[in-house]
Amino acid sequence: MASSPYPLCPVGSANIQSLGIIAGSRELPLLIAREARRQGVPRIVAVAFRDETAPEIESLADEVEWLRVGQLAKLIKAFSRRAVHHCVMAGQIAPKNLFEFRPDLKTAAMLFRLKERNAHTIFGAIGDELAKSGVELIEAIPWLGQAMPGPNFHLGPKLTAQQREDIALGRRLAKEVSRLEIGQTVVVKEGTVLAAEGFEGTDTCLRRGGELAGPKGGAVAIKVAKENHDMRFDIPCIGRQTLKSCAASKIAVLAIESSKTILLEREEVESLSQAHGISVTTVAP
Repeated sequence: MASSPYPLCPVGSANIQSLGIIAGSRELPLLIAREARRQGVPRIVAVAFRDETAPEIESLADEVEWLRVGQLAKLIKAFSRRAVHHCVMAGQIAPKNLFEFRPDLKTAAMLFRLKERNAHTIFGAIGDELAKSGVELIEAIPWLGQAMPGPNFHLGPKLTAQQREDIALGRRLAKEVSRLEIGQTVVVKEGTVLAAEGFEGTDTCLRRGGELAGPKGGAVAIKVAKENHDMRFDIPCIGRQTLKSCAASKIAVLAIESSKTILLEREEVESLSQAHGISVTTVAP
């Protein structure tokens, strides 16, 4: 990673006068903007993406620049010309848009240099390009508030002995899948692996695993972070839509890593867990 002249600011630091947010879809960019504002960050500048970012970002950021996916040069200029020296990545970009976008010359050159293209190599390269212009890509953890459940977090029915065994198996396999840069989620039932997440994303993996679990369902899904995960980007995340996918697929348990997974829309997740009898639990990293 290219070095930046601007040091990483610690949690609660008043040094950040302007925070940039590279805002993908769903709730996470909005959560970070609200929390940064609550903590007293004076100025928030968001780069938003058409057909991805929630329009509510307009009411939370002081300035918003709307771009297409793949306009890296404009993204960097949006921050550098506003003297934004620290930025975070938050939210998702739909997988299909990563192949359907029209890259600008800077993006095309960056991608050409990459021998492998996955979340860590692409986002890491974006971080390098930002650093060259004096913008440091930093962890969003200081502005995640209480959104990362810790040990002993549990919603829904108590786990059975079989479900605990499936969680242990799924966690081990999901760690290996994530190490290989394939995905972060595995679906297991009674010792059999039904689905491993690939490029399609978590929700599709859950649906595929649920279908293979049979009409009664009852599978266990495990979502993990990669070992030595770079917490600046691609942090595992669940929310209302994840629980809806579990319910539609009759997934019985959703296990996530404590202190390494973001839980969005907690009240709605709790409500869906109760309504559908889905256990949501944390496991140790």
